[in-house]
Amino acid sequence: MNAEISTPADELAQRLSATPRGARLARRLAGQQLDAWGFPYGGDVNDAVQHVVAELAANAVTHGRVPGRDFELRLLLFLPDATLRIEVSDARDDRLPAPAAPGEDEGEGGRGLRLVHAFSRAWGVAGRDVGKTVWAELPLKEADMTEQRIGTSDPKPC
Repeated sequence: MNAEISTPADELAQRLSATPRGARLARRLAGQQLDAWGFPYGGDVNDAVQHVVAELAANAVTHGRVPGRDFELRLLLFLPDATLRIEVSDARDDRLPAPAAPGEDEGEGGRGLRLVHAFSRAWGVAGRDVGKTVWAELPLKEADMTEQRIGTSDPKPC
C-alpha cells in the first residue's frame, strides 16, 4: 500500500547571500511570510519560527559558507496537520551539525541547535548533490508550541 504524500499548501523559497546580512534577511522574510499566512508578528508561532530560521541561517553562514555561493531558505506550510517545515540549504557538506547532549560544556557555540530542538517536533540533516539541507518541522498551533517547550529535555528523533 502506498503512503499518501502530503503536499504543501503554500511555499516560499529564497536564495540569500551567505553573509550575516543574508541571515538577518532570512529571519525577517520568515516573520513576514508567517504574518501573511495568518501567524502574526509577536505571536508564539511567528517568534518560534523566526528563532529557528535565525539559528539555521546563522549556521549556514558561519559553518556552511562557500565563497561565491548563496544559501537557500524554504518554508513549506502544511495545513491539514498545521506544520511548518523550514529548510536551510548551504553548499558545504563536510560540516554536518549534531546536537549537543544536555549539560554538555559547549564553550561559546553549540547552543543554537538546542533551540532548534526545543521548538521543533523533529529536525535533521539531508545531503544534496552540492552541500546539505538542515530542516526542522514546527507545529503551528499555540497549544502544540507550549507542549514542545515543556518537553525539551528528551531528545527527538532526527
